[in-house]
Amino acid sequence: MTTPMGDRINAARKAKGFTLDQLAEKSGCSKSYIWELENKNPPRPSADKLASIAEVLGTTVDVLIGTPINNVADLKPEDKVFFRKFSGLDPAKQDTIRKMIDLWDD
Repeated sequence: MTTPMGDRINAARKAKGFTLDQLAEKSGCSKSYIWELENKNPPRPSADKLASIAEVLGTTVDVLIGTPINNVADLKPEDKVFFRKFSGLDPAKQDTIRKMIDLWDD
């Protein structure tokens, strides 16, 4: 079963240690708008606002809305498996893996 978008936004926000107010301020959205995205079913996001929220949370709109990795045609099968597993991790573990990969670039 797919995790609802609001749950993904909420988990990513909490993994960054942001309150609703902080995410709203950093993303240029209202606190009530962030709350609605996290709690209304189905949420009705604006593409521009969702892009801003994703940027602040250090992720992508695709991850927040739960676009399946299978839609990315140019990936090798083993990469699709990796990204599917990665997408299923909690945001704190995803952040740890990103930091590990960033260290390889140094």
